[in-house]
Amino acid sequence: MSATSHQHHSRRRTYAFVAAAAGLATVGALAAALPATATPESAGKGGHGHQFSRYQDVQLLSFNDLHGNLEPPAGSSGRVTELQPDGTTKTVDAGGVEYLATHLRQAREGEKYSITAAGGDMVGASPLISGLFHDEPTIEALNKLDLDVTSVGNHEFDEGARELARLQNGGCHPTAGCYTDKKFKGADFPYLAANALDEKTGKPILKPYWVWKKKDVKVGFIGVTLEDTPGVVSAEGVKGLKFKDEVETINKYAKVLQRQGVKSIVALIHEGGAPASASYNYDCDAPGAGDGISGPIVDIAKNVTPQVDALVTGHTHAAYVCTIDDPAGKPRMVTSAASFGRLYTDTTLTYDRFTGDIARTAVKSANHVVTRDVPKAPDMTRLIDKWNTLAAPIGNRAIGYISGDIGNIGTESPIGDLIADAQLAHGKELDPETDLALMNPGGVRAPLTYAAKGGEGDGVVTYAEGFTVQPFSNTVNLQDFTGAQLIQVLKEQVSGTNAAAPKVLQPSAGLTYTLDLTKSGADRVVTDSIKLNGAAIDPTATYRVATNSFLAGGGDGFPTLGQGTNDLVGSDDLTALEKYLTANSSAANPIAPPAANRITVVK
Repeated sequence: MSATSHQHHSRRRTYAFVAAAAGLATVGALAAALPATATPESAGKGGHGHQFSRYQDVQLLSFNDLHGNLEPPAGSSGRVTELQPDGTTKTVDAGGVEYLATHLRQAREGEKYSITAAGGDMVGASPLISGLFHDEPTIEALNKLDLDVTSVGNHEFDEGARELARLQNGGCHPTAGCYTDKKFKGADFPYLAANALDEKTGKPILKPYWVWKKKDVKVGFIGVTLEDTPGVVSAEGVKGLKFKDEVETINKYAKVLQRQGVKSIVALIHEGGAPASASYNYDCDAPGAGDGISGPIVDIAKNVTPQVDALVTGHTHAAYVCTIDDPAGKPRMVTSAASFGRLYTDTTLTYDRFTGDIARTAVKSANHVVTRDVPKAPDMTRLIDKWNTLAAPIGNRAIGYISGDIGNIGTESPIGDLIADAQLAHGKELDPETDLALMNPGGVRAPLTYAAKGGEGDGVVTYAEGFTVQPFSNTVNLQDFTGAQLIQVLKEQVSGTNAAAPKVLQPSAGLTYTLDLTKSGADRVVTDSIKLNGAAIDPTATYRVATNSFLAGGGDGFPTLGQGTNDLVGSDDLTALEKYLTANSSAANPIAPPAANRITVVK
């Protein structure tokens, strides 16, 4: 539950053009030259037409964090920021598997050696078209995309290891059964889970690695998810599992692959970083203070064995193509293609037939936008139509009305406030003594947009749109906390495991405070400013707090939320949102976007 392109031509002929094109792609290159032993014949055209050429270009197409977004995502979730040559930025509409399929197929044209890999979170937190059917539609789509391999992400564990095994191996859902007259066949590609171990056996629950082979070219893939998966997934989802250190696991299996004679290795890592710019085509390797990338992936990249030639990453939903030095001090490519199918990464790995390894000085990589100005892939349109027809009776039902876009961007977002208000209202139905509600930002998956998505009309919120915002089926839970504990909860937003990357809880109406980002750690939450309905929090008083069940279990780095008393479990969070919208809006009197002014942020 965390939150945590232009048309492709022959890369070898047009690489210089792509690098200079007006913000069409972000390009990273370790160097233009092959090792000195290369000859024009052996290096030219990636070895095409030369039977015994030493070097062979291998195309690696990659993406990450699709989250079942088969249709183009709504609002800001369906756009990317593009840096222009004059330093300004513009936004570009992006995403949708009908377009992703076309872009990937165009990119593969003329490439004799092409692999497509992914960095995890292909499923989970998915919109209704996929989530309603336990993500079978997304696995079908990935099969049609010719995905070769992916690592698991934390969201692959949302429904537990047994359900993940079903997505891999096929079979009908144990309680929902079969959705169509055909049995679900599972993924055509391997899910790699090298660091997700069965507690009893100590062995990976799925394959730890996989080797792609074509003629005499072999490339090994090792897949891991973030070690902190138990901290961002419900306890039920990771029951019976343990998660090992990413670096230790990758290094272990790199040795295994080396012993098998596989010298070219790519790590698929569901963990990521934060680039200094939100623009997908930002030059991550540009010198300058504050440039580059930060976050967990930096330490991972610096410690993963030099035997690994490239890192495909994810989890943070950021876009970057960076080089980070390996332990031997040599630069190595680290990429991420944002999320929701809005980008794909095209990396050229130059395979050295003499050594069986990648000539890392020749690795080139670029992120490309999945623009919507290309023809839709007809097979994907048919797939979407099939599942939408099955979902329509549930998804098209109107549950509320809004007067404008209710966005999901910002430290405090309008949609986050709306959800918190809905959970407070549901809490008061269960217990009139409920004082406030807190919502984790990673549980808010999308905005609500005013423009009609289908035939429902502008301003109408459908059940499908609500499901896309809150797809987790968490319950709304009530717990008692002392005022001192409540203050501690707010401080845990910016301290402990959340110190480096704050997770600011979305507050219900009436809860106000100041967040001073000029300070560090827990001091960033100004204690004296915390008020409920204008009154200071009394450390000794008892407060009744509504949260979702994930937070109530101490998830997302909020251990104090796991210490509440007098628990009461209500309906699921989407039902709470639906009830609130239905009660507080109508076609004649739609609900207005909350002002998102409950937290005063000092920068």
